[in-house]
Amino acid sequence: MNLNRLVALVILCVFVNTVCAQFFPPKKYPQNYFAWPVAATKGLVANFGELRPNHYHMGLDCRTDQKQNLPVLAAADGYIAKVKIEPYGFGRAIYINHPNGLTTLYAHLNNFNPALEKYVKEQQYKLKSWKVFLDIPANLFPVQKGMFIAYSGNTGGSQGPHVHFEIRDTKTDKVLNPSLFGFPIPDNVPPKVLRLAVYDRCISTYEQSPKFYPLKKVNGSYATSPALIITNTDKVSFGISATDSYTGSNNPNGIYESVVYDNEKPVIGFQLDSISYDETRYLNAHIDYKLRSNGGPFVQHLSRLPGYTNSIYNTAYGDGVISLEDDSTHKIKIEVTDANGNTSLLQFEIRRGSVSNKAIKKEPSVFQNPKIFHPNFINLFENNNIRFYLPENALYDSIRFKYNEIIPNQGYPVYQLHNISVPVQSYFPVTIKAISSYTDKMVMHRFANGKDDYAKAEYENGWYKASFRQFGNFQLLIDTLSPTIAPVGFKDGMNCSKLSAIKFVILDNTEEIKNFTATLDGNWLRFSNDKGRTFVYIFDDKCQTGEHELKLIAEDQVGNLTEKVYHFTR
Repeated sequence: MNLNRLVALVILCVFVNTVCAQFFPPKKYPQNYFAWPVAATKGLVANFGELRPNHYHMGLDCRTDQKQNLPVLAAADGYIAKVKIEPYGFGRAIYINHPNGLTTLYAHLNNFNPALEKYVKEQQYKLKSWKVFLDIPANLFPVQKGMFIAYSGNTGGSQGPHVHFEIRDTKTDKVLNPSLFGFPIPDNVPPKVLRLAVYDRCISTYEQSPKFYPLKKVNGSYATSPALIITNTDKVSFGISATDSYTGSNNPNGIYESVVYDNEKPVIGFQLDSISYDETRYLNAHIDYKLRSNGGPFVQHLSRLPGYTNSIYNTAYGDGVISLEDDSTHKIKIEVTDANGNTSLLQFEIRRGSVSNKAIKKEPSVFQNPKIFHPNFINLFENNNIRFYLPENALYDSIRFKYNEIIPNQGYPVYQLHNISVPVQSYFPVTIKAISSYTDKMVMHRFANGKDDYAKAEYENGWYKASFRQFGNFQLLIDTLSPTIAPVGFKDGMNCSKLSAIKFVILDNTEEIKNFTATLDGNWLRFSNDKGRTFVYIFDDKCQTGEHELKLIAEDQVGNLTEKVYHFTR
């Protein structure tokens, strides 16, 4: 080898190593600025970026050892800027703005500290609404680091007692990974890589099942069996199942980062350092949604699907699709890293064998009129009975759209629009032709695999329209059933002197309760709705001793009303 070639090779190696080391440019986060929000515990239930149905997990779930009403503390100096109360999602939540331009959020809480609880209750009575999202003046509730702000709970969409904790950029509301801020959670455990998936990228990811390869540990790294993968396609991409744990914990948490190298050159990578709530549904393009929706494991794509615009990927070197058309053997390395820098390696080789058909496979179908829908385009479908369109940002990859019409023995026709194994990013309108006279009680019912959605159907020129965010079976229904109001441990004429609270469960056949109102002796009364369909009034100074009349009104989304009146003594 002459001197010039040697110099060129050295320069190339330095360039490649520099690129690899800086695949994700380092970012600085304030260390030890924030304190842990639950003083009684330091463990985690879930970390940032974990894979959840239709979203990434957007914070840390702080362990409370299955207990409620542990003190929750302000993570740093600042002021309480917002309070949110809802029966789903965060449940009861506090937002604190800090002078460094960041906001911390604490969710699934029970009662707030007494001063804040009193203020929020006053606002709820003023607005006559238990569900609120309050902007609070900056000078009203200043806090210091470690100050008691609330009690931990299990409100909203929580599946068990814990505190959900987020750190956000105050100006942009983008959520940052709290694990990067130096919390003292010991972690020297590298991620576990459980399986490798190989995809044929000459066809849509939704028109195939990936080929899985078992993994084994070799000299501290993961390797496939066999070590050389021979595939019958021109182009491939990869996916992995991987989990991470903290020292002393068996919880299978999510990974932070993964990068793919082809012959030592970077191909693509993703990093979960920050995510916007506007982007969180793009999780459905980051995972093999079809596999997961059919009961399989979470597999994270190490490539960017055509309709995917989430910012977690670095695509400066490509979209993660690797060409095998050179018929050479490609040495693949996949790095999997957690937020503390612990890294695992998966290494294998791959080359092309014989080439199969590169077009979308035309499999036999019982569906009528299959047609190709593409991402990044508006896709339309219509016939004499139904029509709908998908916005250009709705699909992540191409599909052979499948349609079928089922005429039941009784009731309205059922229109099958593709299947639920293909995710949809944005809402799309579905319009069904009316086959009976107009009614304002019409709802559109979407159902698939035992799950139901209902939406009020709007009438226009002989058609009913509603919007949805999933494929499935669609049918018009006339809803004339009113909600049911069922007392729990309470009855009309009861002496409630020994009760601390009264409770009701309110249900509707279409699941959605649009409005609930309670009045005591003609005055609005605050019932909490912290979880599900349960409404609770905790006796307070709004109910003095004596005889009282309690009136409850529940309304569903098409206006069916139920009114119940109870008399009791306190």
